Amino acid sequence: MALLSREEILKVARGSQLEILEHEIDPLIQQIQDVLTYAQRVKIIASDIHEPSTKNVNVYRCDTIVSSDAEAILKRAPEREGDFFVVPMILDNN
Repeated sequence: MALLSREEILKVARGSQLEILEHEIDPLIQQIQDVLTYAQRVKIIASDIHEPSTKNVNVYRCDTIVSSDAEAILKRAPEREGDFFVVPMILDNN
């Protein structure tokens, strides 16, 4: 990875309106270089991780469709309209 130059650091500092003293430049170059090196390592490691082609895979059991009797639940509703529960309005349409 290419090292950062003093000019690049000073240009970024000027653009960010930061004042960098002369004795702070070399340590700052090293610190930024360390961060960039670390980011490059993370990028390499992340590229080795393979995402599964499908998401939300259930690895514990097979999914099976089980039919249920909706009428048993719907007849317990205080009010219904067809195959739906009727609930009181809680938001005003204004």
